[in-house]
Amino acid sequence: MTCNPKEKNPSPNLSKKLKEFLSHNNACYVLITCGKPSEDGKMDVEMVYEGDESLVAYLIESAQEIIDSQSEALR
Repeated sequence: MTCNPKEKNPSPNLSKKLKEFLSHNNACYVLITCGKPSEDGKMDVEMVYEGDESLVAYLIESAQEIIDSQSEALR
């Protein structure tokens, strides 16, 4: 499966209410979504974030560590 990353442009499907919810009482948020795979196995991946870019990077790295540790626990 191949991902086609897109730039930080809010998806038109991301509603105003969702943005308000994510922004409420949070210094930063990251929302990563993907579409269904096409017949050739490619997927569009979108990332929307608000906040300091260093904090965004920290959130993503921390999330990856959590996923990795959970995956190891399942092995």
